[in-house]
Amino acid sequence: MTWSTTTTAAPTGAGPLTDALAQLESALAHLGYNGGTRQMLATPRRELMVSVPLRRDDGSIAVYSGYRVQHNFSRGPAKGGLRFAPNVDLDEVRALAMWMTWKCALVDVPYGGAKGGIAIDPREHSLAELERVTRRYTSEILPIIGPTKDIPAPDIGTDERTMAWMMDTYSAAMGHTVPGVVTGKPVSLGGSLGRAAATSRGVAHVALMAMASHGLDPERTTASVQGFGKVGRDAARFLAAAGVKVLAVSDIDGAIYDERGLDIGRLAQHVDATGSVAGFEGTESIDPASILTLDVDLAVPAAVEGVLTGANADRVQAKIIVEGANGPTTREADAILADKGVVVVPDILANAGGVVVSYFEWVQANQAYQWSERDVNDRLEDKMTTAWHAVVDYAGAHGLSYREAATALAVQRVTEAHRLRGLYP
Repeated sequence: MTWSTTTTAAPTGAGPLTDALAQLESALAHLGYNGGTRQMLATPRRELMVSVPLRRDDGSIAVYSGYRVQHNFSRGPAKGGLRFAPNVDLDEVRALAMWMTWKCALVDVPYGGAKGGIAIDPREHSLAELERVTRRYTSEILPIIGPTKDIPAPDIGTDERTMAWMMDTYSAAMGHTVPGVVTGKPVSLGGSLGRAAATSRGVAHVALMAMASHGLDPERTTASVQGFGKVGRDAARFLAAAGVKVLAVSDIDGAIYDERGLDIGRLAQHVDATGSVAGFEGTESIDPASILTLDVDLAVPAAVEGVLTGANADRVQAKIIVEGANGPTTREADAILADKGVVVVPDILANAGGVVVSYFEWVQANQAYQWSERDVNDRLEDKMTTAWHAVVDYAGAHGLSYREAATALAVQRVTEAHRLRGLYP
């Protein structure tokens, strides 16, 4: 085990952690916090690095690097996703854990932030191999997770089946079933109705509120969505259902465009059959790099971090950007977009629907009682609406961007929890 030291986590280069720490510094400056408070908020409370050996189907042995970072516990147990991707590293997981802390505080759920990952490409492994690597990783981090300690959830490269394997591995070690150890599980194993589409539903709901507040009628609004996976697919569906004309979407294999507006239902069927948006009948193939710079009113980056940068932000034509992904906009891009007058709805607000309904799932597990999908969706809408108005009001009162306002509000709430709890010993 490798645990964090008492020094502030420092990024090894440009990337998500650099951006996350810069956002924190801006919030601290606005709030007038410094010294020990700054170090406590910038430094993860706990970091665990593990090697994850895997016996491949052909009998060979591969070893992967795994991580779990728990950024903060002051408002409750840690909470955060588990990512399987080849470029996962410690700094990325640190940044994602920090953003999760602010996200939970902003939407007022009683969690701190955490994140996990394994540097592995799931597309290059069989289902049996993914199960073995998941179970081994779970057994390695088992001492620091649990329903009152740290509750993982799905992220890039993982899904409800991954969470079922994690829950089973943890439960086997405990000697009894512990459904609250993870969220994002299959409904038949204690998962919540509405959880699968919760992040997307939240993105769409916030996007519609942002459009309304800036005078955009959904029926006359065009959009592009980068990423047609966990978040982007249903976000596009919900936006289209509200009347928004989704002109373009992309995934890891390509991008498509239709000036008439894509039929998202038919596109989803095509993706289910082929595995990609590429080749969808009646559409034009376009450069995936152009998806966020098209002539549309609304752009939704819903894939990975760092896609809006100093190199492409000046070409953005959208009036509003709603961040479905974590950290899709770099510091340089933020400054350029602000100068252009582009409204950016930050990730810690826009994509918080997933953690909100994860919290609902955890509550249901603790109660051994299942809410209706209507209850879940209504309560999600209430949480997202409350958070949206809090950010808009704070931004207006203090002359801040939505990102600055959201981060300042979250940091203020976490700091207040630190203050009230005191410092032990």
